[in-house]
Amino acid sequence: MGVAVSSSDIPLPDKPQKIFDREAEWQALAEFACDSRAEARLGVVSGRLRQGKTYLLEALTGALGGFYFGAQQGTETESLSRLADELARHTNPSSPRHWHDWEDAVADLLALGDRRPVPIVVDEFPDLVRQSPSLPSVLHSAFRRHDGGRPGKARLLLGGSSLPLMHRLFSTASPLRELSDLHLTVGPLDFRQAARFWEADDPGLAVLVHAVVGGTIAYRRDYAGDDVPAGRDDFDAWVCRAVLNPGRPLFREPYHLIQEEIDHKDRPLCHSALSAVASGCSTQGQVADCLGAPLTDTARCIALLRENGLLQSEEDAFRPNLIRLRVAEPLLAFEHVAVRPLRSALEQRDAVSVWKQARPVFDSVVARSHFARICRDWAVRFAGPDVFGARPTSATHGSLPDPAFPHGADMAADVVVRGHGGARNGTLLSVGLARWDEFMDLDQLQRLRHLLDVLADRGEDVTHTRPACYSGTGFSPALRAAEARGQVILVDLDRLYGHA
Repeated sequence: MGVAVSSSDIPLPDKPQKIFDREAEWQALAEFACDSRAEARLGVVSGRLRQGKTYLLEALTGALGGFYFGAQQGTETESLSRLADELARHTNPSSPRHWHDWEDAVADLLALGDRRPVPIVVDEFPDLVRQSPSLPSVLHSAFRRHDGGRPGKARLLLGGSSLPLMHRLFSTASPLRELSDLHLTVGPLDFRQAARFWEADDPGLAVLVHAVVGGTIAYRRDYAGDDVPAGRDDFDAWVCRAVLNPGRPLFREPYHLIQEEIDHKDRPLCHSALSAVASGCSTQGQVADCLGAPLTDTARCIALLRENGLLQSEEDAFRPNLIRLRVAEPLLAFEHVAVRPLRSALEQRDAVSVWKQARPVFDSVVARSHFARICRDWAVRFAGPDVFGARPTSATHGSLPDPAFPHGADMAADVVVRGHGGARNGTLLSVGLARWDEFMDLDQLQRLRHLLDVLADRGEDVTHTRPACYSGTGFSPALRAAEARGQVILVDLDRLYGHA
């Protein structure tokens, strides 16, 4: 078996073949676990449920002979007893230890690294903190008991999927923050990785699948029964048999996500808020108007969803005081726009007829907005500096009032790319329109030129700004000719997915 070598000359284990991708995450974990410095080290691994965090940590301890403990909700006494039993099985003593408190337990855990670097994983650490609020202080004392850090080579990794509590435990104001050498977040696969994971060689199919299940690792094998669509012609049938099938876990997963993250009293409003945002309400005020709820209640609900990683917010590219919202998890957007209005029908009718009714909404709202999101991700992650003339640092949605129509709709750009300086003050590299189901022509290029004129009148430097059109359908010969003259950037599905 081949190995990589860390800076400490300790061989790093190969990533197990059963783990899809995650090269950077595995490298970071392996380097941390094999660090040969003669003092205990602390690492933090966070990420929402279903992203494969536990899978990675279990594989790491398996590859290096480490110790893994998955915490559960319960009492302090029960957790200490479970931990003692599992540690006994790992070290093979004649009988488990009987600890009186966490001080003894932490001391025994760190003692595993007295002779060699060894990964010691305590997963779902927030569950233990809820039972034992003093545990962070116990850890801090254990690591600081000796000047220069605790002797030994224990590599303690604390994992957690409760994002709000993980943030509080390891924020810059936390005493544990200064002790930790590794802060790793395990997120969803990007759209290109997800296409490979779902074996979607057709980029059009890849967009549709990603608009339903996103890049969440667990959804393929554990929730869809390893059922992948055979091709674009099989997409509708796949949705019916894998996503809208009451016998598959994906059917109830959107509700489980809310139940696991949100307190009971806030769930109804949070479901309604997700429906509003996924349907196009992109500001807090718009959501409140849509729900007919007080702005204070709406603000609390949105803050709760953002804190748990279910909603994301970003500044408008042209109006930095305007904060736009979007649903972070594609399955939640799919559910709340296309499926939730028809949930009762699914109880009475077959999935095929219900999906036939829901499909137009999916195409016009879910897939269309999701395609724009993929285009923004492409601009930042995969478009090199040669595409826009400099390296992109942000890609966001932007809108402005049209001075030609003072009482009309705003002018909007789906993909506003900025360089050095970020989303607010960065160099404006490109403004673009994204159309999932629209064949694009010179009309779209003319709209972009008009937008650039308005931006120039407002004082924005557009000297080197490049118009861009992103389409899931295609471009007219006239627009291709404009591309050949260097007047516009054209991005189709093959380019998005690296096939061209």
